[in-house]
Parts: sequence; C-alpha cells; structure tokens
Amino acid sequence: MSNPYHDRINQIRSQLPAQVRLIAVTKTVPAEVVRIAYTAGIRDFGESRIQEAAAKQALLHDLPDITWHFIGRLQSNKAKKALELFQWIHSVDTVTIAQRLNQLASTMNLNPHICFQVKILPDPNKAGWDIPQLLEDLPLLNECKSLQCQGLMTIPPLGLNEIQTLEVFNQTRELAEKINAQNWSNICIEQLSMGMSGDYELGIKAGATMVRLGTILFGAR
Repeated sequence: MSNPYHDRINQIRSQLPAQVRLIAVTKTVPAEVVRIAYTAGIRDFGESRIQEAAAKQALLHDLPDITWHFIGRLQSNKAKKALELFQWIHSVDTVTIAQRLNQLASTMNLNPHICFQVKILPDPNKAGWDIPQLLEDLPLLNECKSLQCQGLMTIPPLGLNEIQTLEVFNQTRELAEKINAQNWSNICIEQLSMGMSGDYELGIKAGATMVRLGTILFGAR
C-alpha cells in the first residue's frame, strides 16, 4: 500500500522536540489510514467516540504496541468501555466522572493514565474545571487511588489570537506547577496535553508534553 501520509507525518515529527509526544487524532479516519500512520512511526492515537474506537481497534488488533488516548467528552455510562479500550483518558472533567472511573478501574484491576480537563477561560462550548474549582476538588481527586492522575488537558476557546492562546497554555503550565507544589500523594502533573493542528507550536512553546494533531496529518474531516 502506498503511504501518502508518510512524508507529512515525518515532517511534523521532525519539528517536535524529543520530549513532546505526538498523538494522532484519528476520529473519522478509517482503520486502514491508521495502519498507514502506524507504518510511518506513529504509536499514539486519539479517539473521541467509544463505538468508533472499538470498531477500529478490532481491525487493528495485530498492532499491540499502540497506545490509545480518549480525548472526547466522556459520559458516565461509557466509562467502563473507555477503560477497556484506552490507556489514557485526557478528558476527565468532573469529580463525578473521576470517581466513577476510579471505582470501575479498581474492580477491573486497571490503573489508567488520567488528565484533568481544565478551562482557563470561560467557554460555554467546552467541558472542564475552571482553576478555582479544580483546586477545591483536589482532595477528592487525590483519593482516586486506582487512577494515575498525571496530566492537565486544555483547549483554548475559539477566536483567540496567538498571544491570548499562548497565555492560556502558559496558565495551564502554571496551574500544573501550583498543583505539584502541594505534594499530593496520588496526583503528580507530569504531562501537559496542549495544542492541536492550529496551535500546537504555541502549546510546545508553553511546555506541552503532548500535542493532539489530526487535520495537519490527515486533512480536513
């Protein structure tokens, strides 16, 4: 099979600092294209729909070293399936969903990697904690012992300029530093999931350790 994505993927990967993990966002991308991306060296894939991801993973079961990242809005009734399918969940956005995941992970003998989704600026179109609420909820989140609470994820509101977007990312990094300074027993924010196709360079400038790229790799959906 020809590999029309190979050069594009290699170009993007060559631009990323070594410490930045490239997550290829494959929502609506067919399994055969995911396989092409795999042959180009991608090992981290992000999906936002449980049913679509399950079907795709079934077709790619022969690629055991893929790490799957859930990046969509997670409903409580889909939490168990998300834990079965994904090693990372970037979009934990309430104490309720964190506690649900923790309960299920305990019974399933799993320890998923978790990012808390934060809203640095008010945005009615995005889920997530605002800064004061997350800081207030940290004691409850720290009790979720079956979760590896390792990251923050943010998506800036639409319509920001580059300076404003960079400030959102910088404030996310500063929030991580503030959380870590509190020395929680079960929360250590080592990962910053910041930046998509249109702003990933700003995310990296602010300290992102993960970027979630779809359109720039696979074209418009």
